[in-house]
Amino acid sequence: MKIGLFIPCYVNAIYPKVGVASYRLLKSLGIDVDYPLEQTCCGQPMANGGFEHDSIGLAKKMEELFEKYDYVVGPSASCVVFVKENYPRLLRKEEHACIGSRIYEICEFLHDVVKVDKLDACFPHKVSLHNSCHGERLLHLSSPSELNIPRFSKLRDLLSLVKGVEVLEPKRVDECCGFGGMFAVEEAATSVCMGEDKVRDHMSTGAEFITGADSSCLMHMEGVIRREKLPIKTIHIIEILTSRL
Repeated sequence: MKIGLFIPCYVNAIYPKVGVASYRLLKSLGIDVDYPLEQTCCGQPMANGGFEHDSIGLAKKMEELFEKYDYVVGPSASCVVFVKENYPRLLRKEEHACIGSRIYEICEFLHDVVKVDKLDACFPHKVSLHNSCHGERLLHLSSPSELNIPRFSKLRDLLSLVKGVEVLEPKRVDECCGFGGMFAVEEAATSVCMGEDKVRDHMSTGAEFITGADSSCLMHMEGVIRREKLPIKTIHIIEILTSRL
């Protein structure tokens, strides 16, 4: 299978090491992966800001760049969800004819498609697992606590393959960190308060790092950590899964 690696614009601009780690991890698993250099934004910020029409051109460009791949894989649940749920409508295509039916968040892809059962990774640290709202409730990377179903976490399953890591979870396991894209701009005070509460909930586990699959959530919590000089760090889960590559 041929994989097209989709690196969201904010990851490319602010957390390029997450994009590099994603490429290295897929290659290490023997996957034929390509990174289209002409890719830009998927269009989510425009659509979320009330300018959905302006996102159509970006959707068309992304569709053209990635249409030849068997799967499109990216390290961002929110961006993947935007493509999956909105591209068929924006491009006026049937779902099966759109890349939205072939796009996966990278942890989802590793767990459900590749079915990884071994990794040459070592991370001898305590980490607190953060479940992003899009990843949990729209991509089903973990089970929402409000549902009466058996508890599962695809992120925890992948981390269990890493030597030395101790995985912990906060008390309010799937409470929002407060980022929410435009919400953090339009409701800044509430967003900051939610971020502070979430960071302290993670800190209560005794973890050294907060980890998750969305750089946007980690970025929001990192802002709280830096401003308040708190004794905890953030790290994307893919960086842990590639810690010895």
